Amino acid sequence: MIFSEDEVERYARHLVLSEVGGPGQQALKRARVLVVGVGGVGAPAALYLAAAGVGALGLIDDDVVGLSNLQRQIAFSTAEVGQAKVQAASDRLTGLNPHVVIETHAERLTQANAAERIGAYDLVLDGTDDFQTRLWVNAACVATGRPLVSGALGRWSGQVGVFVGRPCYRCLVPEIPPDAETCARVGVIGALAGVIGSMAALEAIKVLTGAGEALTGRLLLYDGLKGVARTVRVAADPACPVCG
Repeated sequence: MIFSEDEVERYARHLVLSEVGGPGQQALKRARVLVVGVGGVGAPAALYLAAAGVGALGLIDDDVVGLSNLQRQIAFSTAEVGQAKVQAASDRLTGLNPHVVIETHAERLTQANAAERIGAYDLVLDGTDDFQTRLWVNAACVATGRPLVSGALGRWSGQVGVFVGRPCYRCLVPEIPPDAETCARVGVIGALAGVIGSMAALEAIKVLTGAGEALTGRLLLYDGLKGVARTVRVAADPACPVCG
């Protein structure tokens, strides 16, 4: 795979990085990544994945840009309020890196379409804000053998994990919490979206290039109010209905 002069200059800091280099950058260019949910986590993650040179970036979301999104979803502008998120994000990402193919899916990921959508990509980054969709994404990733990078946030804290086979996300969340909080109800500090979205993008890049040690089977928990982070191991559930 040959890089153009523009790409060589664009990715210069990756190409001299020993853990990435030419082979790693080529792996990124070959990769197809699906971002599920172009919101607090997905929007900043998509920016960094496009900047990194992922070959094809899929965006799936049925929502439109709202004024309240702009406090944390910096891929969008005030002029784009009311526009479909996937289209607004596509325009921004193409402007950032025209070498990346952006594929938009202006729809909600459901149990019915999850396997088809996810099966067309090499890796999935899930930034959705509801547990049901997360469980559908996880089940489809396990069924299709796709690595899953999961990011979530609320109030002042967030988490990022990588799931490949066992344990899966369902091992971590066996049932939908009856009192699950949402950012709309409890709030979220805007800059936290950039922290967790960037971490999720970093994990995706590590998985795709083989650099370092990805958070596979682990969960990074970040407390922005205290400025501390810790990592915990996710145990495989022998009774998990998805990967058990």
